[in-house]
Amino acid sequence: MLTALEVRRLPTRADRNRALLGHVKSSMPANPLAPKRRPRRRHPKMLPDGARPGLVEVVNAARDAMVVTWLSDTSLRIGGLCGLHLADLHLREDAACGECKSPHLHVCHRWGNTNRAAAKIKPDWQMVDGTVTGGEIYRVSPAMISTYFAYMTTEYAKHATGHGMLLIQLAGPNIGEPWTADAARGMLRRAGRRAELPGRITPKAFRHQFTNDVLDASGGDPLVAKAAGDWASMQMLDEVYGHPDLHSPEFTEALKTVWGEEE
Repeated sequence: MLTALEVRRLPTRADRNRALLGHVKSSMPANPLAPKRRPRRRHPKMLPDGARPGLVEVVNAARDAMVVTWLSDTSLRIGGLCGLHLADLHLREDAACGECKSPHLHVCHRWGNTNRAAAKIKPDWQMVDGTVTGGEIYRVSPAMISTYFAYMTTEYAKHATGHGMLLIQLAGPNIGEPWTADAARGMLRRAGRRAELPGRITPKAFRHQFTNDVLDASGGDPLVAKAAGDWASMQMLDEVYGHPDLHSPEFTEALKTVWGEEE
């Protein structure tokens, strides 16, 4: 038994700094019974390693799993997500709006949402013959569509009150009413604690993570990352180089890589 516990590991920089002649050490004693290290946070603005599967595993509702998936597979801000109406979702090919051939959604700034959730960016949008056009357009992954239908056919179908907004409260005196952005933040914070993830899980971290992943998958192309992440801070690139084609092979392959669809 004691022999099984006599294992070695490679020394870390901290081990070498603490030990006399540490630079010549080639191994250190290791305890195989020691608890595993918690996931690390690579950058304060990024999600910890394994955040998405860890959160999906511990959430308590189909709605919450959908929120984690939608924040992971797009750069949606939490105000825009909680402000979505069902009419904003065009989750099929060649939707009637004619603005994007692939499944997508429109984030439209509305002042009158009862949950006070509103999009940060305010491009023009309108409803034409029952179809939303304009606003911020985000392409949608297959995983997003799958979690949407799981939520709509279970929790939404039981509790929705006819207001037409996507995210609803599932418990309490206001069950069925629109869900607030603060409530969504609280859900992510509590799920992060249950999943034992380091730091505080915030919606903005998903946005940074998605943009970083797209940038890596596109070979470091900032134009593709800017378009996929819908970032407005790269003013010079926007004015000089314009917008990349949302249906270009590079853009599509980058999204599929981030969405885990590469064969």
